[in-house]
Amino acid sequence: MTQSSFWQKHTETGDFAELCNGLYQREIGLIAKGDYANAQAVQARLQSLPYYINRTAHAMIEVIYQGLSPLQLDSQNATWSAKQNTKIPLSGQETPQERAKVFTWYLQEDISVGLAVPVLLVDHIIIDCIDRIDVDKQRLRTNVAGWFSLTAFNSANEDKGVGKQLLKPNKKIMVSACAGHYWQRNSRQVPIIPSLRELLLSCSINWKNFKKPLAI
Repeated sequence: MTQSSFWQKHTETGDFAELCNGLYQREIGLIAKGDYANAQAVQARLQSLPYYINRTAHAMIEVIYQGLSPLQLDSQNATWSAKQNTKIPLSGQETPQERAKVFTWYLQEDISVGLAVPVLLVDHIIIDCIDRIDVDKQRLRTNVAGWFSLTAFNSANEDKGVGKQLLKPNKKIMVSACAGHYWQRNSRQVPIIPSLRELLLSCSINWKNFKKPLAI
């Protein structure tokens, strides 16, 4: 079956219509509450919305249809759902020695720009993506969270008090990020619905090899 026939099949399903409806409602609500510099900025956002909503809805349905994701599709709420851990899943990435292994993973040659990566923001994990790699200074930048040093000393200085941490992807972390799991003092809270951009990025995750994104 071709890619185009996949997409045609998806547009005929109730899940696709429900997903698009949910995404539109959420995005229009965010735009209505947004702080924009001028009317042109609002117009630009509205003009691009149909493309990104259709693309995201197609991608979410396709990864489920092809069995490429362990997540459950909640089409009514236009998001992913998964069982939430009792506490934030940071095991193996907390001590300086463990963090050094995280840096080593990101310093490998097969890490590329555009890769979806998890970032801890205080009490929940988001799906971000690499937009620049500075090999000489051993650091990388993600689209939302900004620069991260990949050396232990500089990382400790840069991240102090910032409340952000670049994580190495694993199944528990990526599931929690995609489903918007949220904790306060390691107590489970109502999930935060990921942004439209995060939902689209979540469809590029290769759950068998986190370094090799899917082409969806």
